Parts: sequence; structure tokens; C-alpha cells
Amino acid sequence: MHNRSMYNFFNFVYYKKSNQIFGFLLVIFFLAACTDNKRADNNTKSEQELAQAEEVEEVIPALDTLLYNTKINTIANGDTTGLWPVKNQPYPLPGAILPFKRVVAYYGNLYSSKMGILGEYPPIELWKKLNAEVKAWERADSLTAVQPAIHYIAVVAQGSPMKDGTYRTRMPQAQIDSALAIAAMGDAIVFLDIQVALSKLQDEVPLLEKYLMLPHVHLGIDPEFSMKTGSKPGTIIGTMDAEDVNYCSEYLATLVKKHNLPPKILIVHRFTRGMLTNYRNIKLRPEVQIVINMDGWGAPALKNNTYRQYVYREPVHFTGYKLFYKNDLKNPPRRLLTPDELMKLTPQPVYIQYQ
Repeated sequence: MHNRSMYNFFNFVYYKKSNQIFGFLLVIFFLAACTDNKRADNNTKSEQELAQAEEVEEVIPALDTLLYNTKINTIANGDTTGLWPVKNQPYPLPGAILPFKRVVAYYGNLYSSKMGILGEYPPIELWKKLNAEVKAWERADSLTAVQPAIHYIAVVAQGSPMKDGTYRTRMPQAQIDSALAIAAMGDAIVFLDIQVALSKLQDEVPLLEKYLMLPHVHLGIDPEFSMKTGSKPGTIIGTMDAEDVNYCSEYLATLVKKHNLPPKILIVHRFTRGMLTNYRNIKLRPEVQIVINMDGWGAPALKNNTYRQYVYREPVHFTGYKLFYKNDLKNPPRRLLTPDELMKLTPQPVYIQYQ
């Protein structure tokens, strides 16, 4: 892991003493005579600068609702069923990322090379690969800016019960800080992902608040490892309900309002119907943009069918699509879907995740 440090350098100015006492006294006299005027000038200048700074802080760009409407209709990609774009969705607060940008994320955990690409390469090489994907998406959709992201699994489901019986491990602060440092290398936003296992979101999300208070840090939740039946993670596919999504959304919305933040993005992973129940009860808010991310692996036809069945047909807000560098190659035709191919989906995903 390469940590970047910043160093402050100080310039020392050396003064040569004068041997002329009379000249020294003249300087002191001149400075004393001008002190009041300088103080008055400095005070006036400081007040003006403060007023200007406050004025700048108060200027919040209004949401371009016309552009927003245009973008959500564009990503609906000609849908005629009435499902897309989602009806009665609230306009987001100013500063919203979606749908003005497409998020392209690298996913994983720094401790493991088996959980995603984040754990496979050192940061510099990782960024070379991520930048290549960003450029590919810029070519595929030149009308939509690309926002790079680091999607870090901050709470990891385990095969062992742990001391508290929750079957989950919370990553140490130093590791989360490292993920943020990697993101800073390329001006990326950050997602902190929770595999809750036998714990509860109410016990895990608040522990990440110091990070979620940052304007560039967002949240992800993974129903696959939400073991509400008490089963061991990995033995069955888990589930979450609209209540779980609404809890996270409300929590994020409270932070946004309290700290005057731009809207948060909430990623919800899904590749089966049972992974997300009562989707119609998910509440949309101006403070939070919800993405249902299709994260099943396999051949292109299988992945696209999963997207149609569980993302397209059960609309929530925005959609995402995960590509697996390894698992997607296990079966013929043994290749990844391309950005051009994903742009043909209905709706077009605005969040792309590489694992």
C-alpha cells in the first residue's frame, strides 16, 4: 500500500542588522506613525474578504431540472412499458451525481485478492486499469461524464461466527483510510459496502458515520450476505426488505440535511428476486439516489436476463451493472460485456462496477 504524505516547507528570511542606529530609529518612527492606518486598512480588507467568502459559500447552484428530465428519459432508452423512467421520483438536491454522470467503480477489499480487483494490484497499477475503463465509457457515451469510484467492502461476511456470533468482520479504520487515500489519487468518490451477515444494519451503518459525513463517501448494502434466517453466510443467498433500504436511505438523508451535503448514492446489490422484497415500498428522497445493481456473474445472455428480470421489471430509481473480470469468463463465450453493449440495455445503467 502506498500512502501519500504532504510536507510543508518553510522559507526563512534572514535580516542583516544595520550598524546605523539612526537609520534604525527612523524606521521605527515611520512604522509607528503608519500602524493605525495599516490596521484600519487591514481590518477593512479582512472584512471585505470575509464578506466575499461568505457570499461565495451561500451561492448554491440550482438543479437544472430540464437537463435532469432529459437525462432520465435518455437512460430509459426508449422504454414503452411505462416502467422507465420511474414515475413520481423527486428531484434531487443540488450537487447530485446521477444522472448527470455515470459512476465507474472498482470493487473489493484490500486484504483479499479474491474479493475483487481492489485487492489484486498496487494503487498506481490499479489506477491505470481503472482509467482505461473510464476512457472506454467516455467513448461509448460521449454525452455523459464519467465519475470514477472506489467501492470498498468495509464490513465483510465470514464463514466463522466470530466472538459475537455475527459472522462479520469490520475493517479497521486504517484500511478504510487507505481506500480513501487510493480514491484521492484519482479524484474518485468512495462507496463503503456492508455485508451484514447475522448483524443488523442498525448496528453497522452508524459506525461508518464519520466517513459518510464526507461529501464524497457513499454507501452500499449487499442482501446476498444478509442472513435473516440465521444461516451461515455463503450457504444460502440472503435477503433484505424495503424496510432495510429505507432505514439506510433515511439515515443518509439525515446526514445530508444536518451537514448540508450533496445527495448520497445508495447501492443495493441484487441478482435474484428474493434478495430484495417489497421493492414498491422503497421510499425515494431528494437527499438519496438509490441504485439497484445487478451483480450476478456468468455469460452475457445470463447476466442480461437477470438484469431484465430483477432490475428492469422492478423499477426503484437508478440501475447498475457489475462485470466480473474472472467469473464472467468461466463459461462460453468467455468475455466481458462491453460498454457499447451495456448502452443498449433498457434502462441504461448509470453505475458500472468491476470486480
